[in-house]
Parts: sequence; structure tokens; C-alpha cells
Amino acid sequence: MNDEPDLLIGGAWTRAADGGTRRIINPADGSVVATVDEATPEDARRAVAAARAAFDEGAWPATPVAERAALLTRIADLLARDKEELARLETADTGKTLAESRIDIDDVISVFRYYANLVGTQADRVIDVGDPAVLSRVVREPIGVCVLIAPWNYPLLQISWKVAPALAAGCTMVAKPSEVTPLSTIAFVRLAVEAGVPDGVLNLVQGSGAALGEALTSNPDVDFISFTGGLATGKIISRAAADNVTKVAVELGGKNPHIVFADADWDSSVDQVLTGVFLHSGQVCSAGTRLIVEESIADDFVAELASRAERIRVGPGLDPASETGPLVSEEHRAKVENYVALGISEGAKLVTGGVRPSDPALAAGYFFLPTIFDHCDRSMRIVQEETFGPILTVERFTTEAEAIRLGNDTEYGLAAGVRTSDAARGERVVRALRHGTVWLNDFGYYTPGAEWGGFKKSGNGRELGPTGLAEYQEIKHIWHNTAPKPAEWFKGI
Repeated sequence: MNDEPDLLIGGAWTRAADGGTRRIINPADGSVVATVDEATPEDARRAVAAARAAFDEGAWPATPVAERAALLTRIADLLARDKEELARLETADTGKTLAESRIDIDDVISVFRYYANLVGTQADRVIDVGDPAVLSRVVREPIGVCVLIAPWNYPLLQISWKVAPALAAGCTMVAKPSEVTPLSTIAFVRLAVEAGVPDGVLNLVQGSGAALGEALTSNPDVDFISFTGGLATGKIISRAAADNVTKVAVELGGKNPHIVFADADWDSSVDQVLTGVFLHSGQVCSAGTRLIVEESIADDFVAELASRAERIRVGPGLDPASETGPLVSEEHRAKVENYVALGISEGAKLVTGGVRPSDPALAAGYFFLPTIFDHCDRSMRIVQEETFGPILTVERFTTEAEAIRLGNDTEYGLAAGVRTSDAARGERVVRALRHGTVWLNDFGYYTPGAEWGGFKKSGNGRELGPTGLAEYQEIKHIWHNTAPKPAEWFKGI
């Protein structure tokens, strides 16, 4: 058992009600990184109750904006102080390279600084109703108790997208990281306590969604649920919340097209198609897993991709030579292997990869080689479904209209990329694509100031940007008559 309790409920670090724990596995070698407390439904309900009491009876919701912003800034400063330790935890937990983890922590710091600045810029909206005696104002108030559920692939980054605006708005919350990768979130919550977050405002429980989901998402004391994860789980959460008419924002992944026209810059296109799909071994909701390439360059482009993919250095995240790490678990690798077998059975041409690396030094980890399938079409499940692994499928087009049709022919709509040297065509295509983020001659980048989220089955609601803060706020109209007088509607006798 670990030395310190890992659940934070009502300002007190505590162990699980039943003493349950979970071993956290390093996907690079299968070793046990840590053992953490695993919450029960009783713990989850206590965490919600603590958040409810802190919102209804505590001072945080009415804390001046400047004090809330100062807390976010202190958290950002502590994150910067402990950046290297947090990055190493993230790599040990998820398997991603240390270089990626360091970038993630920098992005987390930026998110807290962004919301610390943004919340101070908000002002009431005053409406002229034509009566000088009436002051009509629209104000923002914290939405209340929030349940924040983060995925395993970007544990700290994704929880920061939720915690930062929730704190800025004056909400209280229960954070639940993935049970597979909780370590950086536990460390972060300890930093938030050190920064001075009031008791009960930020609560932490970790455990499986199957065990804790109902206690968190069906709870009538919860006002808002923010979930990032898979489509099936998102549907379950939305249904559970519906009975209480609880507001829900869900980001549910994508099957993201990367469209390459023949006139696109060759070197940057090859480079960014590879990065877009194989970064973090494809375990990215916005990964460009569908290459849609113009027929006239397709053969040469795929051949160059395959040559480059075969030279990607796969290895442990803490090895500076590694360019991409393992998959997150043995179970997840088995899922990816099943998709490879499915692609072959569906008639796609396996160009490269599709197997585990042969290096004996990697045998204990959950590694899988970058994989490319050519001559794919929309009838194939590997083109339709989110494989969430290092698998690139290749489709071909001959006209701009066909490229747009293929790019939109998916039940998801999270992100897309377009590559062309024709600026007018680029603008036409990005405007025609039904995806929440579209990159033109670039791929994968985001900024805290721009909203993130998807169309269609990629979810609803937005994170980041002003809208990401608005998700945690209620809008109230206050009509103030400064010179009240009888309406004299009902005259009487």
C-alpha cells in the first residue's frame, strides 16, 4: 500500500472505504509504478456531498474574481516548479515520451494562466429597456457542483481543461481521472491543496467508471458533468444525467481525415501526416488516422510514408532516443491487433507494420509498430471506427468535391487537416468540413484561447476559450426597478 492516502474528500486525504487499491502499470515494461487507493461508490457519493456543502455553505462561489484568479496563478507557478517530476510521472503512467510529457505540462500551465487572465475580463451585460428607472443586467454565476471525468491518454492535460475553468467560475467539483493513469492527477491535486484551494472545492476520487459512474453521474446533487472519453461511455453518462436534467458536455473522440492535395508541400505533408497519426502511438482523440490523398500522388506519397514510418524509433518513453512509446496496456494492444486483423480480412492492403516490434528489449512492454493500410474505403470498419492506435488508413480522391465528401463521411466530427498550396481551395475545403477543429497546412496544434470540441458523435459542448469558461457558468437576468410604483393592471373597485 502507498504511504499516503490518495482520495481527497472535503479537504481530507483518505483511503477507500473498503480499503481497496489498484496497481498502476508502466506500459513500457509491465512493472508496477505505484499502488493507489481505489474509491468505492460510497466514496464517490461522499465526494459529491462535500462539493455540494462547499458550494451551498462555503465561501468559494462568492469569492472575488481577483482571488480566484490568484489561486489559478499560484497553481500554475507550482506546476512550473514541479514540471520535471510531473512529466516523469506522466511518462511512467501513460508510456508517452518524456519530450511529449514536458510539452503537456507546459500546456497545462498555459491553461491555468489563460483562465486566470480571462475570468478577470468578464463584465455584466447591461441592457437598455427604454426606462431610465430600470437597470437590466445579465450576470454570470457558477453553475454549481461539477463532476470532471478525464481519459487515460492525456491525464493531466485533460483534467486541467476542466479544473481551471471550473475554479475560475467559482464552482466546486469532483475530479475522476482514468483508473489506468491517475498518478499525475493525484500529484496535481496535492499541488492545488498547497496553492490554497479551499476544503471541499476540489475533491478527488479514482476508480473504474463501471464502479463509480452511477454514483457520480446519476447524483441529483451534481449540476454539471464534463466527460472526455469513448462514445459508448459518453452515451451512458448522457442517459444517466438525463433523469436529473443535469447539464452534460462530452468529448467523444474522432475519426479524423487528413486531406492532401497534389499541390501540397511534399516534405511538410509527409512529416505532418506521420506526426498526426503516430504521435503517442496514435492514442490521441484528434489523431489524423484517415489519410485522404489525391490519386495522382498517392502511390509515391504512401511509399514515402511507409519508408519514414519504418524508421520511427519505438521505445520506452524515458529513453531520449525514443520517438514514440508503447500502447497504454496489454488489453489496449490486443484491441489494436484485432483491428489490424480486421483490416486484412476486409481487403485493405497492409503496407507496413501490423505487428509487435521484434527487439527483445521491448518484449515486456506493450509496443506496436506504426501501421499503414492502403486502398481502403468507407465500407471498412478500420476506416469507420476509432482504432485509437498507430494505424493509418489511406483513401484516394480525384476531385475537390470527392475529397470533401470523404472527409465528412464519418459519424464523428472532431478534427481534420487540409494540405494544399492553393489558398482559395484551402479556404473552401476547411469551411466545408464538418469538424470542430480544422488545420490548414498544419496539424495537431491548439491554443487555450480557442474552443475545442466536435460535431456529430464527437460530442457536444466545448472546452478551452471563452466558451470553455461559459460551460461552468449560469446566466442570470436581473431586472432592477429603481423607482417602483403600482402597475395598476388590476384596478379593483
